[in-house]
Amino acid sequence: EDRPPVTTDYHTDDLPPLPQRDYLIPAERWVEAPSELRGLGADFGVELVAYKRRIGRFLLWRAGPASGADACYMALAADDLTQRYTFRLWPDGRAEGLGPDDRTHDRFRTWKESLRDAGVVET
Repeated sequence: EDRPPVTTDYHTDDLPPLPQRDYLIPAERWVEAPSELRGLGADFGVELVAYKRRIGRFLLWRAGPASGADACYMALAADDLTQRYTFRLWPDGRAEGLGPDDRTHDRFRTWKESLRDAGVVET
């Protein structure tokens, strides 16, 4: 990760909706970060867990690179931090994660779509 980490703390309401191009927000700088998020990359030796963006009501974080290596995403509902979903990536290209739609996804795109759609109220 080439972007410099911020040195100020963020609360949930302060986390930006879109990806930040000039800096990154480490999980250690999110005041409300649960311990499970801070240790997201521990199983594969990655310490940095970085904020990525909001998807609907979810906050998206990642430990590890976007592709080609061990990585894991965690999405936490901003209004209920106990509601969490993870998506794991392996170096060989395999991927898997349970979404809020109670389906196991093997594509990152469909997992993100399930996050997006979980905040939609049907009438």
